[in-house]
Amino acid sequence: MEATLQNWTLLPPVAGAVALMIAAFFFFRVKALPEGNETMQRIGGYIREGAMAFLTREYKVLAMYAVVVFGALAALVSPVAGMWFLAGAVLSLLAGFIGMKAATYGNVRTAQAAANGTKADALVTALDGGAVMGLCVAGLALIGLFAVYKVNAGEKELGAALHAFAVGASSIALFARIGGGIYTKAADVGADIAGKVVENIPEDDPRNPGVIADNVGDNVGDVAGMGADIYESLVAAVVAAMAIALTADAKNVQSLLTSATSEDTARKIAVALPLVLAGLGLVVSVVGIFVARAMRNSPPSVVLRAAMVLPPIILVGATALVLPLLGVKQGVTVALAAGAVGGAAIGLLTEYYTGTFRPVKSVAEAAMTGAGTNVIRGMAVGMESVAYCLLLVAGVGLLANYALGDLGLYGIALSAVGMLGGTAIVMTVDAYGPIADNAGGIAEMSGLDPKVREITDELDAVGNTTAAIGKGFAIGSATLTVVALFSAYSLEVNHALLAAGREKMNLSLDEPKILIGILVGSVLPFIVGASTMLAVGKAAGSIVNEIKRQFDTIVGLREGKAEPQPKAIVDIATSAALSQMILPGLVAVLGPAVIGYTLGPAALAGALAGALAVGASLSLFMANAGGAWDNAKKYIEKGGIPGHPKRSDTHKAAVIGDTVGDPFKDTSGPGVSILIKVMSVVSLLIASMVATRG
Repeated sequence: MEATLQNWTLLPPVAGAVALMIAAFFFFRVKALPEGNETMQRIGGYIREGAMAFLTREYKVLAMYAVVVFGALAALVSPVAGMWFLAGAVLSLLAGFIGMKAATYGNVRTAQAAANGTKADALVTALDGGAVMGLCVAGLALIGLFAVYKVNAGEKELGAALHAFAVGASSIALFARIGGGIYTKAADVGADIAGKVVENIPEDDPRNPGVIADNVGDNVGDVAGMGADIYESLVAAVVAAMAIALTADAKNVQSLLTSATSEDTARKIAVALPLVLAGLGLVVSVVGIFVARAMRNSPPSVVLRAAMVLPPIILVGATALVLPLLGVKQGVTVALAAGAVGGAAIGLLTEYYTGTFRPVKSVAEAAMTGAGTNVIRGMAVGMESVAYCLLLVAGVGLLANYALGDLGLYGIALSAVGMLGGTAIVMTVDAYGPIADNAGGIAEMSGLDPKVREITDELDAVGNTTAAIGKGFAIGSATLTVVALFSAYSLEVNHALLAAGREKMNLSLDEPKILIGILVGSVLPFIVGASTMLAVGKAAGSIVNEIKRQFDTIVGLREGKAEPQPKAIVDIATSAALSQMILPGLVAVLGPAVIGYTLGPAALAGALAGALAVGASLSLFMANAGGAWDNAKKYIEKGGIPGHPKRSDTHKAAVIGDTVGDPFKDTSGPGVSILIKVMSVVSLLIASMVATRG
């Protein structure tokens, strides 16, 4: 059995290496495609330069953070833990860098493919650009996790290394997602208000100096930022399952297998299994990417929905075939299936609340009576969606828990792995969206035939819907992962307490410190949400003022006879993003340490529970309400409400709703979702130190 396990544990690194090679093929294929005319090349160059300039400045800040945390971990835990923290962080940054390079090459080439009049070629170009990000995210995550697993032989060393690696991935993801989110939404909101409302000019009008910054933001927020988010989600889900397997009761671990075996062998299988399943998921995703490319002549909506929903389900079938080879009970398949099918269901439910169905149409119709009613209806839609989505997540957790009996918490962790089984293809489709969006902007600014914009708009509309589905996947899996991480934290604390000859941690709700911890933890998502919303609002206000200044002072700009100055807008958005991402990061990283060392491990457990309950609800509310406002605006722009066209009062009211929704869905919502994961992995890392602090 151990020999079979050794063979299957090679699947993750091999699949990861193959994924990186395929990513390299797609990268150079996209780069070799024609860029279009001189104007298109110039605009594409501006976007690429702005995106890489932001990433360079952001990475300098993150490098300083990484050095400080490395020093702290080396001193308090071990130098080895510090090195694995750096590995988790560097791989996250590397995936974002490569993926954004591909996206900024793919946007102008997608526009040119559309200019040739072939929707299928434009679709494949955008998909190939997105696939670079998707394959790098999953491939680097699995290679990194396998390295941690292989190098650290002892259970104690492996646990510390896994926790440190996850902290590196999670904390970098938080900064990247929030920093990129602040940038992209400040530029987007500022350009929209100044252009559509103040100057009354079309979206992506080349006279608007905020348009370049808006297109840059699509890449830094929705490609690099989202890539770090999904990378971290996969790492955290696998680490949660492996951590539970390391500290769970030996008899419970042995119950996972179909035949009697030693405790040591059973634990080795349980620890390696999440990694093997993630490797299977990557293989299925690679197949899915090529199937999606083969469907190039089908409607884009059919191609992308199939690409996101089918791979996790196929993973369940593959798992059912592999488990008997490892001597593992099929209850694992049930737990994995609960996550995979539940993830697909959450995606479809999210699409219902953010696509052009009854909820979004009601938000659009509410704009007929003004911005106020539009905002109210959008908030109601977001709140309603939370109830159904979280009940579905709870159902997935219950089924996964029941499937594995005494090792139910391990089952919940595996359900999160199942939900993220199609990580590579989910990220491919997510990155596809900004590429298609950028392509439309480039086509508009370059003055290409309106038919080109029709093609890119269709691709972009589908990308918006699938991006909303991707957020549902990410938040749903985050919720399950944090439940598993909470359990791993409790097991780790009790393990340390028993080793020190102390009583186990009391998690009764009549314990005052637990209740206090719940209240303190529930506050933290609101702090992060408020700080990120304020950051976007302030930066957007500065951008609006700068755009107005340029229209008022640059002679001939309104008439299209003079060039705008986009660099000034890029600088405002970049400075705001880098300065305002610090507070949320400190809350997530230092919050658990402060609570744990001042109030004790039980209070920290309460804080994790409070942050989970509030954070999961708040992030889903923000993501789905924002998506509803966004697509309600687009529904009006496409003529969904007769007699209320673009630039009508109804449309302007919907634009205002969308300006509220933009930071909701792309900055604060994702930031809160990552917050609860960062808090959990940091707590897991310091669990033994907090438990024996006094």
